[in-house]
Amino acid sequence: MDGHNGSKINRLLKIWPRGTIAVYPWLRKHGIYRQLADRYQKTAWFQRIGRGAFTRLNDKVDWTGGLYAIQEQLKRPIHAGGKTALQIQGYAHFLPLGKQDIVTLFGNHGARLPAWFQEHDWEKWIRYKMTNLFPSDSDLGITKRGISAYSIQLSTPERAIMEVLYLVPQEESFEEARLLMEGLTTLRPRLVQTLLEVCNSVKVKRLFLFLAEASNHSWVNKLDLSKVNLGKGKRVVVQGGHLDSKYQIIVPKVGHAHKDSGEPA
Repeated sequence: MDGHNGSKINRLLKIWPRGTIAVYPWLRKHGIYRQLADRYQKTAWFQRIGRGAFTRLNDKVDWTGGLYAIQEQLKRPIHAGGKTALQIQGYAHFLPLGKQDIVTLFGNHGARLPAWFQEHDWEKWIRYKMTNLFPSDSDLGITKRGISAYSIQLSTPERAIMEVLYLVPQEESFEEARLLMEGLTTLRPRLVQTLLEVCNSVKVKRLFLFLAEASNHSWVNKLDLSKVNLGKGKRVVVQGGHLDSKYQIIVPKVGHAHKDSGEPA
């Protein structure tokens, strides 16, 4: 390899975090064009994991290293959310181990996962949801978490639990959502308030408040529900449940102060 190309690869390796993917658009930005990238693969600097995506040779990369490339190199509005975000931040340690084999990612409508990410075997089941649960132009409730030599964007606990509730009951169970909510004793009421005001799902907002009150969290008392649009009419969360009179949702019975009508779904 000539000196010019040798200096290029040396510069690249200094800014390419170990454990992450490098994609063509980012490589081009740093002077590594397709032909040169292919040469680096042949000379044992790169290892291709999919079309237009590489790791360092023999580097161990998991799904977080792929998500890093999606966020930092491709600039796509996709983040780790729901139960996955809660697990990473230590709020779901009590869940059965098998449940942790599912990685949940959320993105705005139109933000597609790259083919190389979808087709690679991450040794996890990747569940991706494009939603309008929150405004697409807002990063409200999104934070960063360090993963070894790099960081990924993920939901704060306040947003993550709302994303869990978005998936109830089709893809997450009511009972697990209830247990997760019970552990969220330190949510920030100001952020919860803002998220509730901009959340586009009436079901999520009602279920969030129902479970928060059932858990007797003190931060609930600091919310101003007059500013939260809770919609009209009943919402069925779980078939065959009971109607909670305050939030007009049909859910399983829990130890809750609201007198329900006993009306089944």
